[in-house]
Amino acid sequence: MSLLRSNAVRTVLAWQALATAVMAVVAGASWGFHAGCSAMLGGLVSIVSGAVFAALAGTRKGRSAGGVLGVALRAEAAKITAIVLLLWLVLANYGEVVALAFLVVFAVTAVIFSAAVAVRDE
Repeated sequence: MSLLRSNAVRTVLAWQALATAVMAVVAGASWGFHAGCSAMLGGLVSIVSGAVFAALAGTRKGRSAGGVLGVALRAEAAKITAIVLLLWLVLANYGEVVALAFLVVFAVTAVIFSAAVAVRDE
C-alpha cells in the first residue's frame, strides 16, 4: 500500500493545502497579487515534496530494519532533492517572487508535514 493512501498522509496533505490557501489569500490581500502567488508556490513546493516522500516511503520494500531504514533514507533524499529543485525552479524563473511570503509558507507547510506522526491512521 502506498503511503499516499494512508489516512495520516492524506490528512496532513489536506492541512498543508488549507494552510497554503489561507496564507496565500492573506499574503495576496496584504502585499498584492505576486505575494499571493509566491505564497501559493511556497506551499506547493512543500506539498509536492511531501507527496514524493510518501510515494517512495510507501513502497515497503524493506523486510528488515536495515531495509526499512534504506527505504526511509531514499525517500528523504528524494524529498530533499525535490525541495531543492522546486525552490530553484521558482526562484530562478519567477522574477516577481515575494521571497518572504514564498519562504514563510514553505517553512510553515514543511513543519505541518512533520505532524503526520501525530495523526491516527485508521
